Amino acid sequence: MERRLAAILAADVAGYSRLMGMDEEGTHAQLKGHRHALVDPKIEEHRGRIVKTTGDGLLVEFASVVDAVRCAVEVQRGMSERNARVRVDKRIEFRVGINLGDVMIEGNDIYGDGVNIAARLEGIAEPGGICISRQARDHLVEKLAFTCEKMGLRNLKNIAKPVEVYSVNFSSVSMAQEINYCRAPDGVRLAYATVGQGPPLVKTANWMNHLDYDWESPIWHHLLEGLAKDHTLVRYDARGNGLSDWDVDEVSLDAWVSDLETVVDAMGIERFPLLGVSQGCAISVAYTVRHPERVSHLILYGGFALGGAKRSPQEHEKRKAMGTLMRLGWGMDDPAFRQMFTSQFIPEGTKEQADWFNDLQRKTTSPECAARYFDVVGNLDVRELLPQVQVPTLVMHARDDLIVPIDAGRQMAAGIPGARFVALPGRNHLFLKHEPATARFFDEISLFLTR
Repeated sequence: MERRLAAILAADVAGYSRLMGMDEEGTHAQLKGHRHALVDPKIEEHRGRIVKTTGDGLLVEFASVVDAVRCAVEVQRGMSERNARVRVDKRIEFRVGINLGDVMIEGNDIYGDGVNIAARLEGIAEPGGICISRQARDHLVEKLAFTCEKMGLRNLKNIAKPVEVYSVNFSSVSMAQEINYCRAPDGVRLAYATVGQGPPLVKTANWMNHLDYDWESPIWHHLLEGLAKDHTLVRYDARGNGLSDWDVDEVSLDAWVSDLETVVDAMGIERFPLLGVSQGCAISVAYTVRHPERVSHLILYGGFALGGAKRSPQEHEKRKAMGTLMRLGWGMDDPAFRQMFTSQFIPEGTKEQADWFNDLQRKTTSPECAARYFDVVGNLDVRELLPQVQVPTLVMHARDDLIVPIDAGRQMAAGIPGARFVALPGRNHLFLKHEPATARFFDEISLFLTR
């Protein structure tokens, strides 16, 4: 039997059964249209051969991994454009897996582990995403501008040995952030960044942000890139953090709100959706009450109106002890102390993600400023401001968050007139790229902002 080395691309439609259940004829017509106008022409352009189709699926052979990945990227980008005006729940989104391997040839068909691995990679790809094997990735080095994020060894169904998997970050090619500086009324220098294209979306600063390291990290990058996909994302480092001044006299809610005012004024943005994450939610609420004419939509994730130190005497004592430990152990080279925080923030993170988060803590702020920040955050209380919020509000929270209990998010949503509350699956305070919560988070924001 003939054998050859080939790049194999497997693709299917995410949630195809659900789409067919909603509208069988319409879904079939949509898929046929995408195939005719985009998918098949791109395969031909990149010298691919369609081996077979299976309802919503495709199996394609390429002589080159570079051609296979280029084809996949151009199809996914094209589908993103074609889906721009389609409701999120009706979009056809492809998942793609690519492998380089030995295949057996029989007639026009191909067989073997080389094919099976591609099919299994497709199964773990995100909607609109591309997963590739280590073998395929090694042939891309310095040949394409795309970056690849390591997902680690995965046990794939019916594949004897674990496969090292990478995801292709093709959308980041055109995303270069621009960093600038401005000064708050008290003279503190604030670093802010813009990335992406489209209408503005402003993210309020929170603890342990760093404009450079967050953009590179496996903890924050997927969130920032996802937010910048259809918007010009504006974010900044809080005073005492990241690229902003560390040595500051005042750390308070009023100072943080003033910093947000300074950044949006420096950008010249008149009206925008505002996103708060964690303690950034309280700052976002306070800003929105002060400036209801400037905030079109308020999005709050993983936040609270009442700080942890005020929720119970036990929590108050715990945070007091943690603050003392911060001053002693935060800046040490040994990450053991910081790992205690990491295990609370991302309990389901990989070793690589945990190492990044450990290092991020040391790079974002000093031990003294970390402790001051922690103390002020623990004593925040914006409950009386909640009924004064006059803009459409979406509140989301991870169901089993270990840092901020979901009840804190529910209570915050209950206090805001007309706010919608969404519980997301997961235990991580900040959801990671391949969690189910990630897709739901972006879907909810997309629907919220288009209403």
